[in-house]
Order: sequence, then structure tokens, then C-alpha cells
Amino acid sequence: MWDYTDKVKEYFVHPKNVGVIENADAVGDVGSISCGDALKLMLKIDKETETILDAKFQTFGCGSAIASSSALTEMIKGMKVSDAEKITNQDIVDFLGGLPKEKMHCSVMGREALDAAVANYRGVDIKQIEEEEGPLICKCFGIHEKLIEKTVRENNLRTLEEVTNYTKAGGGCQTCHPAIEEIIEDVWKAKGKTVHVKENAPRKKPAMTNLQKISLITETIEKEIRPALAQDGGDIELLDVDGNVVIIALRGQCTSCVSAGYTIEGIEEKLREMVTPDIVVQLQSE
Repeated sequence: MWDYTDKVKEYFVHPKNVGVIENADAVGDVGSISCGDALKLMLKIDKETETILDAKFQTFGCGSAIASSSALTEMIKGMKVSDAEKITNQDIVDFLGGLPKEKMHCSVMGREALDAAVANYRGVDIKQIEEEEGPLICKCFGIHEKLIEKTVRENNLRTLEEVTNYTKAGGGCQTCHPAIEEIIEDVWKAKGKTVHVKENAPRKKPAMTNLQKISLITETIEKEIRPALAQDGGDIELLDVDGNVVIIALRGQCTSCVSAGYTIEGIEEKLREMVTPDIVVQLQSE
């Protein structure tokens, strides 16, 4: 089980600044639902002083994504745009008192959304932004070269695992691993140091990554579990995946069904069959 700080729990259970700013002066839209995480950040800015008067967000993601987005909006309200631009993903993590290493990508997504919102406020052409992102490295999660470079540099990352934890890049089909290794080495060369990322010995087939596990869990729910529940007017919502613990909420007729306990056992059995035998399904605490 991952260890979440009290502040992460607070900002997930009671998030700040969720919602929409009508006629926002800046909008940053990053990620995608198909990749598992998406964040839209909206800012209201005093044009004369360039002070951020309000910040709101909408996100699709896990508890850490909600907490990171919530923290970011709290941090930047009242800031000058020029000062907000200096915020790093580590600043978001520090504000929350820490994040599990597997969830660091949530803080990076927050920083990405802020960068996109500021660019939108400055009137930067989206085509220019796309050109500056560099080549697409990880096709599974849509991660470009420049984001990996920036994240490696700012967080002193040295391994593939760290890059995946911080950006998701490399957490899918893994064909981008050599390109990511090359980026890591190039960043450290530019710092005047050498880091050996590649293993000399042939690699063993890697175990399923956390991102692959979440993807397979989501696919199993969509294709195997949800259709079965829908036949009886029920539904299921995936709330979070914490290691091998899958946290769900039952919806529709399932919420009042006297056989809900058997339903959860059936869901757990199917996920153990399709994903990993270590899966444990937990119902959201009221």
C-alpha cells in the first residue's frame, strides 16, 4: 500500500477550487482520458498587475491527481503570473508533504497545465508549442521529448523507472525505453556528468508496470464487468488503484442490492483472473 500524507488525503477528499471559471483569461488543457489522466486549469488574471485572482480545475484521474491539482490552485492564487511560472512539480509535492514515487507524474501534470495556461495567456500559438515539444517519444501516453528532458533535468532523474514514475513515459509497450535512456544520458552529459542507464547484460522480461496494471484493470472493468452489471441496472466506478488494491464504488441498482457483497467478490475474482491473482477489491468508505 502506498503511504499518503494527511494533506494529500485532505486535498483529495475535500479538494479546493474544483469547477469552471467562465470567460477565463487563461486555460491549460493537458493529458487525455484515454491515457488515464487529464487536467484542465483555468485562471482569472488582473490584466494590469498580472495577478492571478482565481484558479479552478477539472480533472480525470486518481486521488493524487486531484490532490496535486487542488494544491496547485491554492499555491498560485494571489501570485503574479511571472512568479507562478517558476513553480516546479517538486514545489507541488512539497506543498502536499510528499507523494508516493509511483504518483509523481500527477505533480508533473499540474506543472504542465500551468505552463499551458500561461502560454495561452501570453497568446502563444498552439502550433508553436507543439513544435517546441520535440518528437513524440512515448506513443502510449503521448509524451514528447522536451517534457522528458525537462523532468529529468529538474528532478535529477537517473533511471527509466524514475522517468516512468514522473511522466508515465515508458509505462506502456516499452518500445520507447532506448529513446528514454538516450535522453537521460544526454541530459547528464550536458551537466558534465556521466550516467550509465543501459544494462550491460540482456534484460529479463520486465514485470507489469503500475501503469500497465491500471490500464488492464480499466479495460477489464469496461469490457467484462460493467456490461454484466448493466444487465441488472447496476454500474461500477473505478476510483483508485493503490498497489494491488482496487478501490471502487458501486452505482445504479448495485448501491441498494442486498447481494452487493457477492458482487464485489465476483468483481475481485474477474480482476484476479484477467490482471493478477494478487488483486484485492475494496468498496469506497462512506
